[in-house]
Amino acid sequence: MEKKQLFLFFIGLMAFAQVFGQRDGVIVLDEVILSDAKLLHFSKGTKVRVVNDSVQEKSGSSLTDLLRYNSNIYFKENGYGMVSSASFRGTNAQQTAVVWNGININSQLTGQTDFNTLIPGNYGDVVVRSGGGSVQYGSGAVGGAILLNDSFRFNDGWKNSLQTSYGSFNTSKLAFNTSLGKEKTSLQIGINHIASDNDYKYLGTDLRNDNGAYDQLNINANVGFILSDQLILKVYHNTFNGDRDFSGTLTAPADENYRDLNHRSLIELSSFNKRKIARLKVGHLYERYRYFPNNQREEFSFGQANTLLANYDYKYQLNKITLNGIIDFSSIWAKGTSIENAQRSFVSGTFLFSHELSDKLNYGINLRQEVVSDYQNPFLFSLNSSYKVAKNYIINTNGSKNHRVPTFNDLYWSGAGASGNLEVLPETSWQVEIGQSIEVKNIALSLNAYSITTDNLIQWRPNTQGVWMAMNVQDVSQYGMELGFDWKRKWGKQELVWESEYAYTKSIDNTTKNQLLYVPEHMLRSNLAYQYKKLVAFYQFLYTGSVYTTTDNSDSLSSYTVGNIGLDYHWPNISGIKFILGLKVNNLFNKNYQNVAYRPMPNRNFQIQLITKF
Repeated sequence: MEKKQLFLFFIGLMAFAQVFGQRDGVIVLDEVILSDAKLLHFSKGTKVRVVNDSVQEKSGSSLTDLLRYNSNIYFKENGYGMVSSASFRGTNAQQTAVVWNGININSQLTGQTDFNTLIPGNYGDVVVRSGGGSVQYGSGAVGGAILLNDSFRFNDGWKNSLQTSYGSFNTSKLAFNTSLGKEKTSLQIGINHIASDNDYKYLGTDLRNDNGAYDQLNINANVGFILSDQLILKVYHNTFNGDRDFSGTLTAPADENYRDLNHRSLIELSSFNKRKIARLKVGHLYERYRYFPNNQREEFSFGQANTLLANYDYKYQLNKITLNGIIDFSSIWAKGTSIENAQRSFVSGTFLFSHELSDKLNYGINLRQEVVSDYQNPFLFSLNSSYKVAKNYIINTNGSKNHRVPTFNDLYWSGAGASGNLEVLPETSWQVEIGQSIEVKNIALSLNAYSITTDNLIQWRPNTQGVWMAMNVQDVSQYGMELGFDWKRKWGKQELVWESEYAYTKSIDNTTKNQLLYVPEHMLRSNLAYQYKKLVAFYQFLYTGSVYTTTDNSDSLSSYTVGNIGLDYHWPNISGIKFILGLKVNNLFNKNYQNVAYRPMPNRNFQIQLITKF
């Protein structure tokens, strides 16, 4: 019934678009109005990567598929399409923030975001920001942040994209995106549906992933109005509705089912002139899950949370100096099978300062104080700088103090073999990073080295009775380096692009001197694409080193390499309609691998897709 209502909602928005289509004209806006100011002006010393549209088209249906081969993030999946958690630089999933149009949308229950519930094609752009960001994005932005931003294109006409695909394991996808930009209105709607039996073979056995089916619907809708020359109103909405059977393991079958629903709504009013931008945001976040231990029965456990938020953001430009003051308020209510009634409120004040001292040197100072109803939070800060040593050589530095408060599950969870811990404390971390980048003709190189020290890291571990619960690891150190390489060559009607990144990561419990769970010491990814006229061939490569699965480092998962290959053909435009036909083979060499113990990933599989743009 819920999915039917969502389709009706989508149809109503399409009708709304037809009304807007009667208007025409031209208006020019200061581009800063259309951008994330915190990212553009106050992250100069931070490693930032924007994943473009062409890369998204070559990837799978989820944010996991996209970032696995286009970032240094390590993903754990409880079987393909199941719960997917991301971690930067040896940190954990709760220390990875997902930010939607400037708002942190990590679950108030689990403290993380399931990356298999996010569809990147529905957003204007996807940005990977490595390193601490608690000053800008609040609790949980410790290892890094994924930014999902919706863009508004006024006077851009009416553009549509329809994507259909079919692949192994009876996997089908239908995605439709439409945007309409007129003189004073801008509308974007994206709808994405994917379903799969997901019954892939467990290589080396006679077993299959018999309980891995999923059915997911994601709708993204945004509308913007230019109310005057200095006033703009934006409305954002995102809905995800998922129904997944939970895969079993090599040692135990499963008949579980998990259904989750997320609604995110945001209203933003901006006033601006040549020197200042003032934004007021008011939003509501709703999350709900239902877990069925037996999908043949009606009994289930559940959890849900409502978040009301308000944000006032004032940015002022004074010659080479940019000042930004932000006041945030949020109030959260949660309840569920293991949570009788939990409440939490946040109030924070943030000050961001950026100074372009010269054509070569830019530095920034960022400060934040947060007050939480149930914890005493520390004063947070970050410092960053960017120095252009030569025309093509830049050195970036940054340092920050970050934090994370326990989630409701950390405190109140109650389930088979697991329990929350009311005694768990907030965690605090200090980070430093230095990065270098150089560009010479067609080659770009980057090298980033970092160090993270964390007090009271929150980690789920078994206690002396064998019950898993949230515990504080008193002293943890993470350090490592990331080496990036980009090369592009174009001659005649041919183009060759090669992009690679290597990551070395250590994440050590200083008490035991052991590597933390599920942190690969070595990762290497590489993407190669060749284009001749309208034909594009590409290859994706990923090497992931071994990871420990026990706290005493006595057991581990083996390293693995995975390769994907694809071919796209861009048909000549027919009456203004563009067609892209693509074929992709995943796990080309049929590797048997796991990124979570006893949960195999798919064998060799294929996907064929058709993208129509008009």
